[in-house]
Amino acid sequence: MYLVKRGDAPNQAHVEIPEGLHEEEHGRQGFSGPASHLYHRHPPTGWSRIEGPLRPRAFTCTELPTPDHLSSDGGPVTVLHSADALISFSRREETMPHFVRNADGDEIVFVHRGRGKWETDYGWLNYEPGDYLVIPKGTTYRVHVDSKEEPGLFFVVETLAPVEVPDRGPLGRHALFDPGVLVAPELAPLPKDAHSRGEWEVRIKREGEYTRVYYPFYPMDVAGWKGDLWVAKLNVRDFRPVTSPRYHLPPSVHMTFQAGGLLISTFAPRPLESDPSALRVPFYHRNMDYDEVLFYHQGDFFSRAGIQAGMLTLHPQGIHHGPQPQAIAAGKTKEYTNEVAVMIESRRPFTVMPEFEAVELKDYAMSWSRP
Repeated sequence: MYLVKRGDAPNQAHVEIPEGLHEEEHGRQGFSGPASHLYHRHPPTGWSRIEGPLRPRAFTCTELPTPDHLSSDGGPVTVLHSADALISFSRREETMPHFVRNADGDEIVFVHRGRGKWETDYGWLNYEPGDYLVIPKGTTYRVHVDSKEEPGLFFVVETLAPVEVPDRGPLGRHALFDPGVLVAPELAPLPKDAHSRGEWEVRIKREGEYTRVYYPFYPMDVAGWKGDLWVAKLNVRDFRPVTSPRYHLPPSVHMTFQAGGLLISTFAPRPLESDPSALRVPFYHRNMDYDEVLFYHQGDFFSRAGIQAGMLTLHPQGIHHGPQPQAIAAGKTKEYTNEVAVMIESRRPFTVMPEFEAVELKDYAMSWSRP
């Protein structure tokens, strides 16, 4: 197929949109495949009601009860799953009394709240809000919480394919974050509780079920290691977004990790477009090849009102989403974004688990047409 133009449409996408019209990108392969731009007389999110499973959804994750919040012996709660990934939340006030090992896939843990230490086969990593921890499949670990006054809240993505840093193409391998900012674990002396019991438990997850293995000694007894497979840490303050003063870049330029059909991106503070003819807010689109999940970490969330830190939204494939009218108006005066959010895109559709529905904002789908 080749470029065709009909009617009242500008030559350049996201620039000089005709007054009174609303641009929508209808594309394939996320934002990297064939695409056309449609110019509507009404916002494509201006529906009067939705019936069926594709409605956009939002959830208040900070209010979600989790087994590990109720008991230090508990685990995270899975809230979404697809053939590409499981998404879970963990809330911890106390150090884990056991170890875990995931034999189903890699894990990406994003720290929303809390400080402490991640103890792994490879050593120790301090964690704080804004950290990504990339944990390879088969790694043994437990979480140490510094203080009950600062409990941990973790956004966990389990991937069925190995986690990789995406190819940056002509931007080069140092774009967005230099590999030099990744932090590797450090070996350290055994913790104070290492000899506090006669038996230690390691829970191994495989096919969603746990096998419990017990040792008469402290199982974290690695004296040294070498190799190119290890637990890595990246903080969002070291993320440097790609920007353009004259063109609104698609969300895909913020991709941080990928795992097969799963894409993980980071929205970090950045300057807005300075060209007065350029679009300054996210354009409408209908997600034809990915379900899109956004977890909001901190800041003033640019594309919509009514979103607070610790909330999560789900926008399924096939139905529109984009900026609220309030965001379009605010975008005319703002000069930069002040937000941190994590986006998960799955080629296969997500299923919402029943436990998550208890913290759902039921009227979220109508938020585009209400003040």
